[in-house]
Amino acid sequence: MQRRQQFQHSLLPYALLFPQIAIIAIFFLYPAGEALVMSFHLEDPWGLTSNFVGLENYQILFSSSDYLQSLWFTLIFSVIVAFLSLGIALLLAVKANQILHGQSIYRTTLTWIYAVAPAVAGLMGGFMFDPSIGILTQALQSLGWDFSAQTKPNDAMFALVLVSVWKQVPVNFVYFLAGLQSISLAVREAAMLDCASDIRRFWTITFPLLAPTGFFLLVINLTYAFFETFGVIDTMTGGGPGGSTTSLVYKVYQDGFIGADLGGSAAQSVVLLILVLLLTAIQFRVVEKRIHY
Repeated sequence: MQRRQQFQHSLLPYALLFPQIAIIAIFFLYPAGEALVMSFHLEDPWGLTSNFVGLENYQILFSSSDYLQSLWFTLIFSVIVAFLSLGIALLLAVKANQILHGQSIYRTTLTWIYAVAPAVAGLMGGFMFDPSIGILTQALQSLGWDFSAQTKPNDAMFALVLVSVWKQVPVNFVYFLAGLQSISLAVREAAMLDCASDIRRFWTITFPLLAPTGFFLLVINLTYAFFETFGVIDTMTGGGPGGSTTSLVYKVYQDGFIGADLGGSAAQSVVLLILVLLLTAIQFRVVEKRIHY
C-alpha cells in the first residue's frame, strides 16, 4: 500500500505572503477605497470638511464637455499608441530574428530606449518639436506640412503618439523576439517546406504561435497608454493646446492637485478604474478566445 506524504500546516507561507499583501492593501486597496468614498462627497481643498452629495460629482462629470473630450482623446490615443507600438516592434523583432551576425548589437541598440523615463522622453520630444529649434518640426515644415504642436490639436496629438510609441517599442520588441526564438527549429523547417512564401508563412504559422505573447502585450500597451504616458503629456504639451491632449489620468491630476477639486477628481479616478477594468475584461472575453496556448 502506497503511503501518502502529508505536510503539517505552518505559518511560514502566510508570513512570506504578508509583506506583499500588506503593500497591496496599503498602496492599492486602501487608496482605491478612499477614492470611492470621496467621490460621493464634496471636499474642501484642505480636506477638513466633507459633505455627502451622492452622485452629484458623477453627474457634473458626464455633463462636462471637457471631460468627454478627454475621454475620447484617451480612447483614440490609447488605441493608436498600442497598435503602432505592437506593429513596429513585431516588424523589428522579425527582422532581428533573421540576422545571423551582430544580433546582440542590434538588440542592444533597440532596447536601450526603455531606460529613458517617460518625463525625459517628453522633454526630448518637446525639444524636437519646438517651433524654433525643433529638428522634427523643421523637417516636417520642409516637406510642406505647416506643423505646429503648440497651436494645432492634431499636430500635438501626432507628436505625442510619435514619442509615446518610440518609448514603448523596445519592451514590445524584447517580448516578440523572445517569442520568435522560442519557436522550435523543427516547426520553422516544416513551415519552410510547406509554404514557400515568407509573408504567407508568417501569417499562417508564425503569427498564430505568437498570439499569446501578442495578447499579453496588448493588455500591457493599453495600460501603458492610459497611465504611463502621463509624464510624456505633462512635459511635452501640458494637455494643450486648449486641453485637446488631456488624457483621463492627466485630467485627474489637473482637477485634483491643481484645481483642488478632490471629490470631482476622485469620481474621475473611479470612472477611469472602471473603464480600464472593462477594457481588460473585453480583451480577455473576446481576444483570448482566438488564442491557443
